[in-house]
Amino acid sequence: MTLGYNEKLVLLKLGELKKADVEELIKATGLEQVAVMRAILTLQSQGLVRLEERREKVVKLTDTGKKYAKIGLPEVRVLKLLKEKRKVKLEELREVLTEDEIKPIIGILRKEGWAKVEKTPEGLALEITEKGEKAEKRAIDEVLKKLAVKGYLPHEEVEKVVSVKELKRRKIAQEDEIVERIVEITEKGLNLMKKGIELKKEVTALTPELISTGRWREVEFKPFNIKAPVKRIYPGKKQPYRVFLDKIRRRLIEMGFIEMTVDSLIETQFWNFDALFQPQNHPAREWTDTYQLKYPEKGHLPDRELVEKVKTAHEKGLAGSRGWGYVWSPERAMLLMPRAHATALSARQLAKGVQIPGKYFTIQRVFRPDVLDRTHLIEFNQIDGFVVSEDLTFRHLLGILKRFAIEIAGAKKVKFFPDYYPFTEPSVQLSAYHPELGWVEFGGAGVFREEMTEALGIKEPVIAWGIGIDRLAMFKLGIDDIRYLFSYDLRWLREAKLLW
Repeated sequence: MTLGYNEKLVLLKLGELKKADVEELIKATGLEQVAVMRAILTLQSQGLVRLEERREKVVKLTDTGKKYAKIGLPEVRVLKLLKEKRKVKLEELREVLTEDEIKPIIGILRKEGWAKVEKTPEGLALEITEKGEKAEKRAIDEVLKKLAVKGYLPHEEVEKVVSVKELKRRKIAQEDEIVERIVEITEKGLNLMKKGIELKKEVTALTPELISTGRWREVEFKPFNIKAPVKRIYPGKKQPYRVFLDKIRRRLIEMGFIEMTVDSLIETQFWNFDALFQPQNHPAREWTDTYQLKYPEKGHLPDRELVEKVKTAHEKGLAGSRGWGYVWSPERAMLLMPRAHATALSARQLAKGVQIPGKYFTIQRVFRPDVLDRTHLIEFNQIDGFVVSEDLTFRHLLGILKRFAIEIAGAKKVKFFPDYYPFTEPSVQLSAYHPELGWVEFGGAGVFREEMTEALGIKEPVIAWGIGIDRLAMFKLGIDDIRYLFSYDLRWLREAKLLW
């Protein structure tokens, strides 16, 4: 039986301890963790020791959780302020909360029944309720304190007090797994020790000096176990969401789609709205639903002939339509904005000219004012596309959407709902079932209205869609929070795998 220096050292120390965990052996031998584990596995393979692994699911605090453990949860800080003042203006909340905390905490306070929102001449204010007056520290506060002191707690222990899923949703805590490895010397190992083990330093490399002096005959060479586990290496790789986008792009190209590309994220309202037959008094064009560029404020309109056709479609109508019946403003159409939907690129492509029949798609970043939560971002990616041909019907559109949801997103259930968009008729909303989030809306689709396509020089029917590809990625990456797509969590970035 051939044992190396490290194996002999570990066996000798284990003979003294009889039973120990890996950390104790590291301290006793002075070896690195990798060297100790290799030695243990070699000894185990020869029946000299037994290795037992105990795995435990635990909960640890995130950086946000550690901060809250020190200064208190946002709702607790606000409650303290309310107990002092009874009524607090929303502006005053900035004394104890950050901008990101204000909106969700108002919801938590109302849900707990600790405060109610009131309208005052100066604006909205929070007023403490009778329940809020009596409210004391909650169980979640005690859990945070314990986690801060101990570093981690068993998952089951935390779950008895507060929902771990809720802690994860609020980015306060995260789940982890702790592996405890216990090593025990066997009877065979003890018998070997009784015979005596000579602890002799080994040589790991055959050097020119050993060869020239002949000392290689006298030294003991370290045997290598090529099956022993080594420290895990994380090589450089693409960000998981980037991999997903590239796969979607390749899949669509394989299906015969042509990619539409553009350099700028900024559009004129002409392409974002007017060319899509969306009236200039539509509420979606206001600041509450779209961002607008402050400087420069205006851009340039395309060629005069196209502008005149779009103007006619809006004012008087095309293809048998009566239009919207108002005076169309070129000044309004020139206003610049971050692109609100990738459908603007579909309008540009149709105006440039398309193959008939033809299939086109684009994956672009778009921007919309919204409240950040598990399924909403203010800056996100959208996959937009259209098919143009002489014999297309609404049924073809539903078939394409269902194929996207099932084959590309991996959704098990798909639903279609009637919907309305100014530039499509008929229109439909696509929703798919997520095991954690329930039914999630992916996007809208429909048949482009003739008033739009005729103004852009297209006579054939065009079926089109705009899908929130970030939500598709949630399905494929197995996550339940859309913000995780842009996470800096190294563990997730290293281990995330596409469910493809």
